[in-house]
Amino acid sequence: MRLREIVLIMFAFLLLPGAVCAQNQDADDVKQMFDETLRNGKSYEWLRYLTTQIGPRLSGSARAAEAVNWAKGELQNIADTVWLQPVIVPHWIRGSEEDAYIKGNNKKKNVAMNICALGGSVGTGPGGVTAKVVEVKSIEELSQLGSHRIKGNIVFFNRPMDVTQPRTFDAYIGAVDQRALGPSAAARHGAVGVIVRSMGLNSEDYPHTGSLRYEPDAPKIPAIAISTRHADALSQALKEDSALQFYFETHCEMLSDVQSYNVIAELKGSEYPEKIILAGGHLDSWDLGDGAHDDGAGCVQSMEVIRIYRGLGIKPRHTVRVVLFMNEENGLKGGIEYALQAERNQEQHIAAIEADEGGFAPRGFTMTASQQFRNKVMGWKPALEPYGLTDFSREGGGADIGPLMKFNIPLIGYMPDSQRYFDYHHTKEDTFDKISKRELDLGAGSMAALVRLIDKHPE
Repeated sequence: MRLREIVLIMFAFLLLPGAVCAQNQDADDVKQMFDETLRNGKSYEWLRYLTTQIGPRLSGSARAAEAVNWAKGELQNIADTVWLQPVIVPHWIRGSEEDAYIKGNNKKKNVAMNICALGGSVGTGPGGVTAKVVEVKSIEELSQLGSHRIKGNIVFFNRPMDVTQPRTFDAYIGAVDQRALGPSAAARHGAVGVIVRSMGLNSEDYPHTGSLRYEPDAPKIPAIAISTRHADALSQALKEDSALQFYFETHCEMLSDVQSYNVIAELKGSEYPEKIILAGGHLDSWDLGDGAHDDGAGCVQSMEVIRIYRGLGIKPRHTVRVVLFMNEENGLKGGIEYALQAERNQEQHIAAIEADEGGFAPRGFTMTASQQFRNKVMGWKPALEPYGLTDFSREGGGADIGPLMKFNIPLIGYMPDSQRYFDYHHTKEDTFDKISKRELDLGAGSMAALVRLIDKHPE
């Protein structure tokens, strides 16, 4: 063996005890964060109040404003600094309850269907819409049929989420284009309305709402989601009678934009106060449930990051900033405004973490980051594994922190188990009673642990 190789091996052995010591210290720090939230965490009681006392928080609503004031007050008890960042947001209202049915004839009665208006849709007005139904599986199939088949009819987008996908968010991404883009695509061919199969994996009686996106070159036509069970029933009815007519009536409308706020709180860094580690979720929710999983859980878990630091008496080296974004569900105005103000103020972020996949048990983190940062996180895996954090392989960050991509910083998404998320997503079932306290606390601990490790090892 050459002398140079012997020297390098000896040098490696000399460094090994220091590396092991650093790993042990990281594991101790992670355990400390989890222990604090599992013993003394406030996430669950915060979420109880937010969901059961304030309730659904659609952007522009009075309850969204109430949630802003509540969050500001709670954060003032634990943070060094709290402020409200003005954001102009859309104000869409659902109006009175929707109605829909397959029209009967002389021999058959009307068959009621469970529907809800899609977020941002125009309403039908009194009298509703009645027309024949054309079923398609995709926007491509719609285009192939053409205007001569579509004009004057209701288009029914009926492509299910792919149940074979092990990660349910992949199934969602594979189906959601028909909800977001389907109404304008159908309108270009002369459709008078759109029905979209709900974004759910199970056979359910309740519909899932969610945003559509009207394109400026297409008429605005009313669009609804139908429950998965009734989507199957409608599809079967069309096989038996392709000339059947469908009726639906909605009363939603888009009002004038209103001013709302992102809620921002900080613990100032003791060594690098100008450098920011962001943890956040979105404070708004859809109006059907109370937004417990989407995204009350992410908000209180982010708030708990600061509380854990306070509870342990730890002063972060870098500034830890919690941001509760407004208007993720139907516009993303909070995330866009935050990034705009960060750029104007020449703020220096070193990482951003978002929790917006529900309050379930930890599985890992998604990352849009350099390979160097990924390798660093992989080095922390032994400290994180005992808490279920084992998967760091997927790309992704979060919708609200997405506009920060221009700063070329790591964008990270907290990734809990996803199997039950789309049982509740955007439905009346997304309520506080579906939350496990322990799983919620473990998620808060996951967020705090990663913030702590980034704070200790920024480079």
